[in-house]
Amino acid sequence: MGFTVRSLGCSFAGSSGEVAALADVSFAVADRELVAVVGPSGCGKTTLLRILAGALAPSRGAVEFARPVAPGRLRCALVFQEHGLLPWRTVLDNVALGLELAGVPRRQRVEPALAFIEQLGLGRFAGVYPHELSAGMRQRVALARAFVTDPEILLLDEPFAALDAQTRRVLQQELMRIWHHHRKTVVLVTHDIEEALLLGDRVLLMSGRPGRILEDHAVPLPRPRRPSQVLAPEVAEVRRHIWDVLEREVRASLAVGGAA
Repeated sequence: MGFTVRSLGCSFAGSSGEVAALADVSFAVADRELVAVVGPSGCGKTTLLRILAGALAPSRGAVEFARPVAPGRLRCALVFQEHGLLPWRTVLDNVALGLELAGVPRRQRVEPALAFIEQLGLGRFAGVYPHELSAGMRQRVALARAFVTDPEILLLDEPFAALDAQTRRVLQQELMRIWHHHRKTVVLVTHDIEEALLLGDRVLLMSGRPGRILEDHAVPLPRPRRPSQVLAPEVAEVRRHIWDVLEREVRASLAVGGAA
């Protein structure tokens, strides 16, 4: 499902008055497109995802979805940096949680949950508990839990940021594989420019507070992709430009903080 964000704004009450987190954010995402969002810390990326998910109401503007969500279908599923698994539930029961909350009987939710567990290489661990898994495996469980509910839109908030470099690369490839198979509309928030270019069809570049969309870059890479393709000359120029803009944004925010 595609959607359009129109003149979105969001403010919060702070100790010294109203604080603007987002201001006049506008962009569109096509059906089955994977869009990455990068920007400095505090620019409102997570706030934007929470508004898209319906967990937070904007102060101004609107999110317009291409069509109403089908009965019994989840519009958005949100995956955070921290996996958020329930420690007293097995892998299988964690993955099936969304279906359970939707009222799906156990016998009908076990099969699709096990299918996604298998797709993410966790078939041998369906009966174990989160503390028995590595950090990367727990994040795979979180991804399986999001996909199994069959949402129209998948929202990913730094899902691999807490992982080591090797595990992160493996899970990036796993996400590309499962996304190619199921072709959900995805919005991925990340601080990692290479990750954004590897995974995204487009990269939205956000400014510092209040958050705005500064630039929108198409990623000049065909699919399927390999990590080494991010080093291609045509991509290197985009990467260099995004880094230059982000560096200016971060230096400007540090200067403001120092002056304060």
